[in-house]
Amino acid sequence: MTQLIPLSKLRLSDSNVRKSGATSIEQIAADIEARGVLQNLLVTPLKKPRGHYAVFAGGRRLAALQLLVEGARIDPNTEIACKVLEGDEAMLSETSLAENFQRMAMTPADECRAFQHFLGMDGDVDGVAKRFGVTRRFVEGRLRLAGLADPVFEALAKGEMTLDMAKAYASTDDQAKQVRIYEQYARYGYTTPDQIRRAIAGDALKASDPIAVLVGEDAYVAAGGTVERELFSEDGDRWSDPDIARELAGKIMEAEAERLGAESGLAWIRPIASSHIYNATADLHRVTLPTTPMTEAEEARVEEIAARMDDIAEQIEAGGLEDTAAATLEEEYQKLDREYDELQDRPSILTDDLKAQVGTFLTLAPDGTMKLETSYFSETPIRTGDDENAGSSRQRGTAAAPAPEAVAPGGKPLSARLSDELAMQRRDILAASILANPALALDYALFAMIDGNRGYDRYGTTMKASRPQDPVIGGEMEPTQARIAIEQAREALDSSWIEAGDVVARFEAFRALDDDAKAAWLAVMVAGSLEAKPEYSATTNPLHARLATILEIDVAQWWRPTSANFFDRVAKGTLLALLTEVGGTVLAARYSASKKGEVSSACEKIFAGEAITETETKEAALAWVPDAMRFDIDRPTIDGLSDDDDEADDIGEISADDTDLDPDADGNEDPEDDPADDFGDDINDFDVEHPDDALEPAE
Repeated sequence: MTQLIPLSKLRLSDSNVRKSGATSIEQIAADIEARGVLQNLLVTPLKKPRGHYAVFAGGRRLAALQLLVEGARIDPNTEIACKVLEGDEAMLSETSLAENFQRMAMTPADECRAFQHFLGMDGDVDGVAKRFGVTRRFVEGRLRLAGLADPVFEALAKGEMTLDMAKAYASTDDQAKQVRIYEQYARYGYTTPDQIRRAIAGDALKASDPIAVLVGEDAYVAAGGTVERELFSEDGDRWSDPDIARELAGKIMEAEAERLGAESGLAWIRPIASSHIYNATADLHRVTLPTTPMTEAEEARVEEIAARMDDIAEQIEAGGLEDTAAATLEEEYQKLDREYDELQDRPSILTDDLKAQVGTFLTLAPDGTMKLETSYFSETPIRTGDDENAGSSRQRGTAAAPAPEAVAPGGKPLSARLSDELAMQRRDILAASILANPALALDYALFAMIDGNRGYDRYGTTMKASRPQDPVIGGEMEPTQARIAIEQAREALDSSWIEAGDVVARFEAFRALDDDAKAAWLAVMVAGSLEAKPEYSATTNPLHARLATILEIDVAQWWRPTSANFFDRVAKGTLLALLTEVGGTVLAARYSASKKGEVSSACEKIFAGEAITETETKEAALAWVPDAMRFDIDRPTIDGLSDDDDEADDIGEISADDTDLDPDADGNEDPEDDPADDFGDDINDFDVEHPDDALEPAE
């Protein structure tokens, strides 16, 4: 029987099975205030006091009503629709259990659709939040989830994805990016929301990034950049158009470098949007400046200080001094020591002559401020009179003929550094692929460690398991898809055993892990042991090639050439030869009269499949990777020529004076140079970025 009962005559029954979880009372109260009680309370009559009832199902609704009374938002005698049941304690408790147990909460996906429907009616976010007793941020968050790409939202609706994971995908409004990341990571069972956020943020800048701080949000937005406000974490906003920010930062730093150059008289000042200059100095020579000589008075003072410090030391060592006297001598000694150091620290001399030959870098500090470096560099060796730095920081000498994969389209060799970077990125692709096959990683690791004890072959791994010595510092390269996958797999490992205590306790804790956790550790350790090259001058390890075949690795799916990682780093003739390779002479001829930078930009679009080209050309471009990134190239054996081959010693033994250098090897166009001259260059003309590494092929 259903009847209206004044709220003041209702109290909570002991038969109500819900003893905890009295949450969201404010939210329920707001909803009741807006719409009334939508579901009847279940009550039973009380013997004392007569006319009163105990609520054995609907306790949270009762608490919300009482909260409204306390806030004077409803009258205490408001009549509430109740269903009255009578029975013993067991029957009432069973009914209460059924009422609570059979209830199913709305899924986050249903909530998203509901809020989207309400907002479509009047667009009042604050009004909806108030009516449902939630915060504006909560409503905005659900609306953000409603805007998820279809595959992601469908996974949420089906319960295949947690709410936290959906929030991670919703950290960007770019649905194409959501789908791309979802398709990439959906097959990994160990993916976490933080990993998804990091993958999505890989194409964005944090608002706290030095580049963002330098540019400023107003200038960035005015230039067409968009800011994604973070609704689901406290990490701060992100700038989803990093190229715009970098371009603005580049203009700011270029203008400042130009101003400082005119002010200082240096030959050049190069802006770098980083606090590190290591990569930028690879082909430069550090200049040690002469220092100001001491005057006669300063030399005399240095001798005087040295003599007095010796005297003080002898007195202290002799002992017998009172504490006060010893302390006084110690203080004098320290003061003299500081003065001695100041006199020895001679200021450098940067003469007008040297200024015209040297330069430095304008860097970007972590706090977003620009800083002019105090170290100086030259493009050619300089003798300053204070040192013997006429030679390069890298020794000149003979070099071996380039490995097959180190030759670019058109027959010219890649620079040593670019070849090394590509080898490392190829290695990372193999490492990321082997993560999904722990059994193969185990076979490889055990074979390398056991058979390696015989010492006859190279195995392409350091399985001791120390980290490999890379030819280029990997942290200074742009993060790649493979590198991100490796780091995310490492972060997902079960590391609970690490905190167990001493080495024995850690060992026992590690033994307690299940097989899947141990297998994940094994795969990550094997992946982290892979060497980019057995030796800096050697080709790819044949075992790596075999692993890649077993894993059916398609390098083009992991890595695409861009201006930054390839096209800007090779000669224009190489680019035209490459265009001929994928699209024929007609495609190459379109760009034969263009500047090197224009050809590089065009190549980036063509090889990303973004340019309008014939279907065959597009397919060839999307499948192309440089030989330095391929695992299936025909290679000589690791040991190269045998010791009995008399010609081995003659390969590459060419003096530096015979080196044929391309005047445009730095990528700058000579206005007097016919752009078409590079097209079809003789295959024996090598164009490299590092003059010290440039060689003609052996005759």
